[in-house]
Amino acid sequence: MVDDEPMVREVVTAYLKREGFVVSEAADGQEALDSLRRSTPDLIVLDVMLPKVDGFSVLNHLRKLNDVPVILLTARAEESDRVLGLELGADDYVVKPFSPRELTARVRSVLRRVNSASASVALSYDDLDIDSGSREVTLGGTALELTPKEFDLLWFFAESPRQVFSRGQLLEHVWDSSTDYQDPSTVTVHVRRLRQKMEPDPADPRWIKTVWGVGYRFEP
Repeated sequence: MVDDEPMVREVVTAYLKREGFVVSEAADGQEALDSLRRSTPDLIVLDVMLPKVDGFSVLNHLRKLNDVPVILLTARAEESDRVLGLELGADDYVVKPFSPRELTARVRSVLRRVNSASASVALSYDDLDIDSGSREVTLGGTALELTPKEFDLLWFFAESPRQVFSRGQLLEHVWDSSTDYQDPSTVTVHVRRLRQKMEPDPADPRWIKTVWGVGYRFEP
């Protein structure tokens, strides 16, 4: 739990501990980076506005090391800031002021999806292979480095080939959320990131097609 406001850390930590989580705290970005060099948690709740090293810089550095799930806390309501966090690899975000109960639910949702595959199930389409157990994706024999949420989104698409999903439906099924709590641009950003990683030409996608006015579909 990384936040420079002691009261926020205290309240959120209390809620998470009450739900059975083991929580460590950091008050600034540098302290968070130092802690992450010693051990890797199952999930990070990361404030954007931090002293010494801001949350975006922490996230950018973290994504060079591993794909641990990250939920951003931000007081900034501008879409550009939310998009930047998602582009850097955040799995979810919560805008301040927020309900600690809602944040705890988001934590559970992200962890549940990351840990949902108790047995390995594989999907193969042409030269694309997706393994739910190892959460590994290979395309043409090359491993793709996906964040947890990018994998969740691709797996959801691949389980229902050629079915069209709206951004609202994807928020509901992949994020366990709705447009009441999430901006649909969250889906747009993650689709764009997936295309950048798996499409030969992201501007003319082969795998994830846009159905104009409706949403997206996976083309096997």
